[in-house]
Amino acid sequence: MLDLIIEPMQYGFMQRALLVSALAATACGVVGTFVVLRGLAFLGDAIAHSALTGMAVAFLFGANIFLGALLWAVPASLAISAASRRSGIRMDAVIGVLFAGGFAVGVIIINTSAKYSGDLLGILFGNVLGASWYDVLAVGLLAGGVLLIVRLLYKELVFTTYDSAVAEASGLPVRFIEYLLPLLVALTTVAALKTVGNIMVMSLLVVPAVTGSLLARRLSTIIAATVGVALAAILIGLYLSFHLDLPTGPAIVVVSVAILFSAVILSPRRWTLLARLRRRPQIGGLAASD
Repeated sequence: MLDLIIEPMQYGFMQRALLVSALAATACGVVGTFVVLRGLAFLGDAIAHSALTGMAVAFLFGANIFLGALLWAVPASLAISAASRRSGIRMDAVIGVLFAGGFAVGVIIINTSAKYSGDLLGILFGNVLGASWYDVLAVGLLAGGVLLIVRLLYKELVFTTYDSAVAEASGLPVRFIEYLLPLLVALTTVAALKTVGNIMVMSLLVVPAVTGSLLARRLSTIIAATVGVALAAILIGLYLSFHLDLPTGPAIVVVSVAILFSAVILSPRRWTLLARLRRRPQIGGLAASD
């Protein structure tokens, strides 16, 4: 049994994969918590899919595709807030347009290349086992920058997340935070692309955060639980991928969803609610109103 745990980490590609995935998962866990609480779960998916255009352009010219994703995702994330604020269009509608348009343009650009199929699979579903030390450094810088920004502006992010109107009345830079959160999502999304790919990046950003919200109540403990769930999904997914010869990105996603389902069943909130309902007095076969 011990050999099953030790053996994979004797290989350099597994060590690099674990480092890249852990860094991306930590950033996704922290930012994903704010995304879920703000009801912007679709935002990460839209930015990731639209970033396919930047990745496709970089791929076409032989440049680093993740640099292309970053150069596209950052302006796109800022454009979401700007377009929604200035045009009066709901943000979810703007996100939908960005999702569809960016992804479609990216596919068209990639399709112009005669030899794209293998690289396209890596772009769409991730290729973390092929991570280099350059990838570790790049993801580390992105994740570290995201975590530093969240640490410096933690109180502002929390206040704005729970009550933006009161936060604005208190003099907090609400408009700045409204632009900052999509930017953090863009940076985090690019960091996670190597791990789970373009299509499934939302799973790493959202699923652990939903699980964390089921396991804890205070925001700080929700964030800790979310990061823990993300890291557990990464570790288990990597080991399953190695021992069962499974695609790594999808394995990580399946594990994270399985942990979510387990949390739904075993959540302390769920059992507390059921216990309260059972204790309520019954009148005429119906629970008495409070």
